[in-house]
Amino acid sequence: MSSTEKSSQPILDLARDILLWRRKKMSVMVFFISTATWVLMEVYQFNSITIVCWVGMAVVTSLFIWGNMCRLLGKEPPSLSGLEITEQSTTEMTILFRESIEEAVRWMFRVGAESEWYVFAGVVTGLWILSIVGSCMDLLTLAYIGIMMSVTIPVIYIKYEDKIKRYGERVKVHWRKLVEIVDEKVFMNVKNKLFKQKEKENEKKGMEKEKKIE
Repeated sequence: MSSTEKSSQPILDLARDILLWRRKKMSVMVFFISTATWVLMEVYQFNSITIVCWVGMAVVTSLFIWGNMCRLLGKEPPSLSGLEITEQSTTEMTILFRESIEEAVRWMFRVGAESEWYVFAGVVTGLWILSIVGSCMDLLTLAYIGIMMSVTIPVIYIKYEDKIKRYGERVKVHWRKLVEIVDEKVFMNVKNKLFKQKEKENEKKGMEKEKKIE
Protein backbone atom coordinates (compact mmCIF):
# COMPACT_ATOMS: atom_id res chain seq x y z
CA MET A 1 0.00 0.00 0.00
CA SER A 2 1.39 3.44 -0.98
CA SER A 3 1.83 6.36 1.40
CA THR A 4 -1.04 8.16 -0.32
CA GLU A 5 -3.46 5.33 0.35
CA LYS A 6 -2.26 5.05 3.97
CA SER A 7 -2.73 8.76 4.62
CA SER A 8 -6.28 8.86 3.22
CA GLN A 9 -7.38 5.63 4.92
CA PRO A 10 -8.31 7.17 8.34
CA ILE A 11 -10.60 9.75 6.72
CA LEU A 12 -12.27 7.08 4.60
CA ASP A 13 -12.73 4.87 7.67
CA LEU A 14 -14.28 7.77 9.59
CA ALA A 15 -16.67 8.61 6.73
CA ARG A 16 -17.63 4.93 6.41
CA ASP A 17 -18.32 4.69 10.15
CA ILE A 18 -20.52 7.79 10.04
CA LEU A 19 -22.51 6.61 7.02
CA LEU A 20 -23.02 3.13 8.51
CA TRP A 21 -23.94 4.55 11.94
CA ARG A 22 -21.05 2.80 13.67
CA ARG A 23 -20.34 6.10 15.42
CA LYS A 24 -23.89 6.99 16.36
CA LYS A 25 -23.10 10.30 18.05
CA MET A 26 -21.32 11.66 15.00
CA SER A 27 -24.01 10.30 12.66
CA VAL A 28 -26.76 11.93 14.72
CA MET A 29 -24.75 15.15 14.79
CA VAL A 30 -24.43 15.17 10.99
CA PHE A 31 -28.16 14.44 10.66
CA PHE A 32 -29.30 17.23 13.01
CA ILE A 33 -26.78 19.83 11.83
CA SER A 34 -27.80 19.25 8.20
CA THR A 35 -31.50 19.41 9.07
CA ALA A 36 -31.11 22.53 11.22
CA THR A 37 -29.08 24.29 8.52
CA TRP A 38 -31.64 23.47 5.83
CA VAL A 39 -34.59 24.57 8.01
CA LEU A 40 -32.95 27.86 8.98
CA MET A 41 -31.88 28.75 5.44
CA GLU A 42 -34.85 27.41 3.45
CA VAL A 43 -37.84 27.63 5.80
CA TYR A 44 -36.92 30.72 7.82
CA GLN A 45 -34.88 32.31 5.00
CA PHE A 46 -31.79 33.11 7.07
CA ASN A 47 -28.59 33.68 5.12
CA SER A 48 -25.34 31.87 5.81
CA ILE A 49 -23.63 34.88 7.44
CA THR A 50 -26.40 35.18 10.04
CA ILE A 51 -26.21 31.48 10.89
CA VAL A 52 -22.40 31.54 11.16
CA CYS A 53 -22.57 34.58 13.47
CA TRP A 54 -25.20 32.94 15.67
CA VAL A 55 -23.17 29.75 15.91
CA GLY A 56 -20.07 31.78 16.76
CA MET A 57 -21.92 33.73 19.47
CA ALA A 58 -23.30 30.49 20.95
CA VAL A 59 -19.85 28.86 21.02
CA VAL A 60 -18.10 31.91 22.52
CA THR A 61 -20.84 32.40 25.11
CA SER A 62 -20.75 28.73 26.13
CA LEU A 63 -16.96 28.79 26.49
CA PHE A 64 -17.13 32.03 28.48
CA ILE A 65 -19.66 30.60 30.93
CA TRP A 66 -17.78 27.31 31.17
CA GLY A 67 -14.43 29.01 31.87
CA ASN A 68 -15.87 31.33 34.53
CA MET A 69 -17.71 28.49 36.23
CA CYS A 70 -14.47 26.50 36.40
CA ARG A 71 -12.64 29.46 37.95
CA LEU A 72 -15.42 30.03 40.52
CA LEU A 73 -15.36 26.35 41.50
CA GLY A 74 -11.57 26.33 41.72
CA LYS A 75 -11.09 24.00 38.78
CA GLU A 76 -8.68 24.32 35.91
CA PRO A 77 -10.04 26.19 32.87
CA PRO A 78 -10.78 24.08 29.78
CA SER A 79 -7.78 23.28 27.59
CA LEU A 80 -8.34 23.64 23.86
CA SER A 81 -4.94 22.35 22.78
CA GLY A 82 -6.52 19.21 21.32
CA LEU A 83 -8.60 21.23 18.86
CA GLU A 84 -5.69 22.18 16.63
CA ILE A 85 -5.69 21.11 13.00
CA THR A 86 -2.53 19.12 12.48
CA GLU A 87 -0.44 19.19 9.33
CA GLN A 88 -1.07 15.47 8.84
CA SER A 89 -4.87 15.87 8.83
CA THR A 90 -4.60 18.78 6.39
CA THR A 91 -2.39 16.69 4.10
CA GLU A 92 -4.81 13.76 4.31
CA MET A 93 -7.78 15.94 3.34
CA THR A 94 -5.84 17.44 0.43
CA ILE A 95 -4.80 14.00 -0.83
CA LEU A 96 -8.36 12.69 -0.52
CA PHE A 97 -9.69 15.68 -2.49
CA ARG A 98 -7.09 15.15 -5.22
CA GLU A 99 -7.84 11.41 -5.42
CA SER A 100 -11.57 12.15 -5.72
CA ILE A 101 -10.99 14.49 -8.67
CA GLU A 102 -8.67 11.99 -10.37
CA GLU A 103 -11.20 9.18 -9.91
CA ALA A 104 -13.98 11.38 -11.35
CA VAL A 105 -11.85 12.13 -14.42
CA ARG A 106 -11.01 8.41 -14.90
CA TRP A 107 -14.68 7.50 -14.51
CA MET A 108 -15.73 10.00 -17.20
CA PHE A 109 -13.05 8.63 -19.53
CA ARG A 110 -14.19 5.02 -18.93
CA VAL A 111 -17.84 5.91 -19.58
CA GLY A 112 -17.11 8.00 -22.67
CA ALA A 113 -14.41 5.92 -24.36
CA GLU A 114 -14.38 2.38 -22.99
CA SER A 115 -17.89 1.40 -21.84
CA GLU A 116 -20.71 -0.14 -23.86
CA TRP A 117 -23.40 2.03 -25.41
CA TYR A 118 -26.00 1.23 -22.75
CA VAL A 119 -23.63 2.35 -19.97
CA PHE A 120 -23.09 5.61 -21.82
CA ALA A 121 -26.84 6.02 -22.37
CA GLY A 122 -27.57 5.30 -18.70
CA VAL A 123 -25.04 7.85 -17.48
CA VAL A 124 -26.26 10.55 -19.86
CA THR A 125 -29.87 9.84 -18.88
CA GLY A 126 -29.00 9.99 -15.18
CA LEU A 127 -27.19 13.31 -15.58
CA TRP A 128 -30.10 14.67 -17.62
CA ILE A 129 -32.58 13.69 -14.88
CA LEU A 130 -30.28 15.21 -12.27
CA SER A 131 -30.16 18.47 -14.25
CA ILE A 132 -33.98 18.56 -14.32
CA VAL A 133 -34.15 17.92 -10.57
CA GLY A 134 -31.50 20.58 -10.00
CA SER A 135 -33.51 23.14 -11.96
CA CYS A 136 -36.46 22.56 -9.61
CA MET A 137 -34.52 23.21 -6.39
CA ASP A 138 -31.49 25.12 -5.18
CA LEU A 139 -28.04 23.75 -4.34
CA LEU A 140 -28.66 23.72 -0.59
CA THR A 141 -31.78 21.55 -0.88
CA LEU A 142 -30.03 19.22 -3.32
CA ALA A 143 -27.05 18.92 -0.96
CA TYR A 144 -29.36 18.27 1.99
CA ILE A 145 -31.16 15.50 0.12
CA GLY A 146 -27.79 14.00 -0.83
CA ILE A 147 -26.59 14.03 2.80
CA MET A 148 -29.83 12.46 4.06
CA MET A 149 -29.66 9.75 1.40
CA SER A 150 -25.99 9.01 2.15
CA VAL A 151 -26.79 8.66 5.85
CA THR A 152 -29.93 6.52 5.50
CA ILE A 153 -29.49 4.39 2.34
CA PRO A 154 -26.36 2.45 3.48
CA VAL A 155 -28.10 1.44 6.73
CA ILE A 156 -31.23 0.34 4.88
CA TYR A 157 -29.12 -1.62 2.40
CA ILE A 158 -27.28 -3.49 5.17
CA LYS A 159 -30.56 -4.29 6.93
CA TYR A 160 -32.33 -5.58 3.81
CA GLU A 161 -29.26 -6.68 1.84
CA ASP A 162 -30.60 -10.11 0.81
CA LYS A 163 -33.91 -8.76 -0.48
CA ILE A 164 -32.23 -5.91 -2.34
CA LYS A 165 -29.74 -8.30 -3.98
CA ARG A 166 -32.52 -10.63 -5.13
CA TYR A 167 -34.46 -7.71 -6.57
CA GLY A 168 -31.27 -6.38 -8.15
CA GLU A 169 -30.65 -9.69 -9.90
CA ARG A 170 -34.16 -9.63 -11.35
CA VAL A 171 -33.65 -6.08 -12.58
CA LYS A 172 -30.32 -7.08 -14.17
CA VAL A 173 -31.96 -9.99 -16.01
CA HIS A 174 -34.75 -7.78 -17.40
CA TRP A 175 -32.25 -5.06 -18.28
CA ARG A 176 -30.05 -7.51 -20.19
CA LYS A 177 -33.07 -8.76 -22.13
CA LEU A 178 -34.03 -5.19 -22.98
CA VAL A 179 -30.46 -4.40 -24.10
CA GLU A 180 -30.37 -7.50 -26.30
CA ILE A 181 -33.71 -6.59 -27.90
CA VAL A 182 -32.62 -3.02 -28.58
CA ASP A 183 -29.27 -4.24 -29.89
CA GLU A 184 -30.92 -6.70 -32.28
CA LYS A 185 -33.73 -4.47 -33.54
CA VAL A 186 -32.01 -1.09 -33.66
CA PHE A 187 -28.26 -1.41 -33.91
CA MET A 188 -28.27 -4.53 -36.09
CA ASN A 189 -30.68 -2.84 -38.51
CA VAL A 190 -28.45 0.21 -38.65
CA LYS A 191 -25.38 -1.97 -39.26
CA ASN A 192 -27.19 -3.91 -42.00
CA LYS A 193 -28.29 -0.70 -43.73
CA LEU A 194 -24.77 0.70 -43.60
CA PHE A 195 -23.38 -2.57 -44.95
CA LYS A 196 -25.90 -2.58 -47.82
CA GLN A 197 -25.08 1.02 -48.66
CA LYS A 198 -21.38 0.18 -48.81
CA GLU A 199 -22.12 -2.78 -51.08
CA LYS A 200 -24.17 -0.56 -53.39
CA GLU A 201 -21.38 2.02 -53.47
CA ASN A 202 -18.83 -0.68 -54.26
CA GLU A 203 -21.05 -2.03 -57.04
CA LYS A 204 -21.41 1.45 -58.53
CA LYS A 205 -17.65 1.96 -58.40
CA GLY A 206 -17.18 -1.42 -60.07
CA MET A 207 -19.63 -0.53 -62.84
CA GLU A 208 -17.93 2.80 -63.43
CA LYS A 209 -14.52 1.11 -63.71
CA GLU A 210 -15.91 -1.40 -66.22
CA LYS A 211 -17.40 1.39 -68.30
CA LYS A 212 -14.06 3.25 -68.34
CA ILE A 213 -12.26 0.08 -69.44
CA GLU A 214 -14.74 -0.46 -72.29
